[in-house]
Amino acid sequence: MPRRGENIYKRKDGRWEARILRSDGKYQCVYAKTYKQVREKKNNCQKSEVIREEKNRGAVKNASELFELWLKSGVYDRVKPSTYENYYSCMEKYVIPFFKDIDKITDIQVGQFVKTICQFDLSEAYKRKILSIFKTALKEILKDADDYALILKTVKLPKAENSEVQVFSMKEQRLILSAALASTDMRAHGILLCFYTGIRLGELCALKWCDFDCEAGTMSIVRTVSRIKSFQYVGNKTALIVGMPKSQKSIRKIPLPVFLQKILSEHKTHLFNDNSYVLSGSDIPIDPRTYQKLFKRVLASAGVKNVKFHAIRHTFATRALELGVDIKTLSEILGHSNVSITLNVYAHSLMEQKKIAMDKFNEMHIAYM
Repeated sequence: MPRRGENIYKRKDGRWEARILRSDGKYQCVYAKTYKQVREKKNNCQKSEVIREEKNRGAVKNASELFELWLKSGVYDRVKPSTYENYYSCMEKYVIPFFKDIDKITDIQVGQFVKTICQFDLSEAYKRKILSIFKTALKEILKDADDYALILKTVKLPKAENSEVQVFSMKEQRLILSAALASTDMRAHGILLCFYTGIRLGELCALKWCDFDCEAGTMSIVRTVSRIKSFQYVGNKTALIVGMPKSQKSIRKIPLPVFLQKILSEHKTHLFNDNSYVLSGSDIPIDPRTYQKLFKRVLASAGVKNVKFHAIRHTFATRALELGVDIKTLSEILGHSNVSITLNVYAHSLMEQKKIAMDKFNEMHIAYM
């Protein structure tokens, strides 16, 4: 059945088809298995058509304007606000200044840009981020260009570095939890929840009482809170946004330890309704930056060195591996998009577990061989 006004139809073979009217008066068709997928493809093609039209009528004078146009051609509506902030920052700080005096995007110019980024004093992870966003923009800008494949091939991402993550020792964890529970600010108890579930800071700030199922003993992660650069709001430089979690896999249910269920039931009072945010107790979530400051005060009170809040998540994952939790289960609890992310991030912890496992063979050899 066709979707009214959208030029989207379900074909007899079960696939969905969308038609796009191009600037030359001809129609272009795209296909997908689901309505959602074909609509997304249709939107992407329409945004690319905007860029193509601007180029054809001579509105674009140099290469940098193509990237500016890409940012304005509906990208904001297709990605999460936090993702768009990364796109905007990358374009404004690195891409647009480099291509400002360049007339045409060629494989040589793109190669020089890649080389320039790789020479910057930045972490390998951030260089990969810049070049990934750059490549995403190029795919849409050069979609119909003859040298499309050649130019994209020039963008080679730096190898991901396996840097060791920050993890609290068992002693530090005990000191932090004691300080959090002793704090007069009840919001500090959220630190305990993170240490035993591994949820992200934004996910913690976005928790509502309705996300807890007391009968099943589970907690649902269905939203996140972030403060980002304001692109659509007048007057404020930044805005507090409640949106979807980082990825589809980040929408998850986490079983809670029994002791945590008891603590949560004690915190929930008649003063809070189900739609209240857990940390703020109102219909407005707490700002993640505010909670980071609270976390710093708890660390100072515990006598533990100041590190990022994300170290709690790394600590949870490391403790889970130490306790023998399998990598697939851990990956789903953490909400990683695939198991390989978990394997890469916690490779050092996995190696420690492998050593412990092999030591058992050593013990067996001494005892029986």
